[in-house]
Amino acid sequence: MRQLFGTDGIRGVAGQAPLDEATVYSTGVALARSLRETHDPVRVLIGMDTRESGPWIARAIAAGLRDAGALVDFAGVITTPGIAYLTQRHQFSAGVVISASHNPWQDNGIKIFGSDGYKLPDEIELAIEKEILSHRDANEGGQEAIPLLEASQYRHEYVQFLQSAVPGLNLRGVSLVLDCANGAASAVASELFAGYGGTVKLTHAAPNGRNINEDCGALHPEVVAAEVAAQKADIGVTLDGDADRALFADSNGRVVNGDAVMLVAARDMKAAGTLAGDTLVATTMSNMGLEAALKRSGVRMLRAPVGDKYVLEEMRRSKAQLGGEQSGHILFAGRSTTGDGLLTALLLLDIVSRSGKSLAELTSDLKVYPQVIVNVHVREKKPLSDIPSVTATISSAERELAETGRVVVRYSGTEKLARVMIEAESEEAMKRHADAIASAIRDELGV
Repeated sequence: MRQLFGTDGIRGVAGQAPLDEATVYSTGVALARSLRETHDPVRVLIGMDTRESGPWIARAIAAGLRDAGALVDFAGVITTPGIAYLTQRHQFSAGVVISASHNPWQDNGIKIFGSDGYKLPDEIELAIEKEILSHRDANEGGQEAIPLLEASQYRHEYVQFLQSAVPGLNLRGVSLVLDCANGAASAVASELFAGYGGTVKLTHAAPNGRNINEDCGALHPEVVAAEVAAQKADIGVTLDGDADRALFADSNGRVVNGDAVMLVAARDMKAAGTLAGDTLVATTMSNMGLEAALKRSGVRMLRAPVGDKYVLEEMRRSKAQLGGEQSGHILFAGRSTTGDGLLTALLLLDIVSRSGKSLAELTSDLKVYPQVIVNVHVREKKPLSDIPSVTATISSAERELAETGRVVVRYSGTEKLARVMIEAESEEAMKRHADAIASAIRDELGV
């Protein structure tokens, strides 16, 4: 059983285990020791989002890395995909991002990328976790954290990469609202969009350490949708705290999620002959309506477990060029090694521009099945298959819905939550089964 790593690195409340200073320092030591087996010298690039706790966590993990013999560069505030790109581009042994993505400011996290720019496989994370716990529990001391000197040129280089990915993009005549979630994108968005023309209004781009994701960003896409409607803009983009995912709003003020983005991108790539095997990889959370729309366009949809790293693993297995999550993590093979909200935004804007159609028109035939997600706070993540009352309730829902709906019940990989997702033609059945399963879990495991 994992104690530290979830589906997206180590995450928790900053200052408390597993993000207490001793564990963070030990993470640096363990990572450097692991990298020494394959790299000489060991070079690690660190970046962070805008959380108040980011600087001390960066210093603590850098101290551990240095004490174990690694060389450390610091990119300052930058997006998660920015670190992934730069790690691969400059052949660092690893890249580390201090971020808790969409979580509130009190939380933080540690994400690690390998030298190839991809998130580490589970087996490597588990080996590092064992080394972290061993070092921490042995109470091995370390030097005081050394101040990090920020190398701001890395942000500029990342912006240049994004601009080169869509060289012909022209936004003249386009009115765009971009919600930066008071997060990492705030540091690069102005420079990125300066040369595209059009009217770009940045919102929630004034981070203060405690307002990241607060009533804004991809967690609250209705905010950018309302702003698009109020401004009579053409399109809205909203990112999460570390900008590895993006959601959108069309000119009607309607939220456009990751399923719709994947549909638009898949059709565009298929028409261009670049959608390998006419295949797309989504997750168990993607709507049945996406699968139906893709089928009408001659595109096959595979499903992976939730988590962009698992989508990417399936893409690499199936040689798919496109994949993603309903939440807005979109993966374009050959363009990026992880979800990149800003890259997704540029590519979608380019598709809209080339098509001569609005985003609303491009997504008009996506008929979404009613879907609800109920989050249940749990005190422990006991296997649900070991709880008879829960398995019986899930089985009952699956039998009744059969071919007219789906049931997905899983634990969050980053929080102590059980997520109950029900999709059905009937809203009454959807709500009834979701409430029944959530109640069964709450009765057994609820806080």
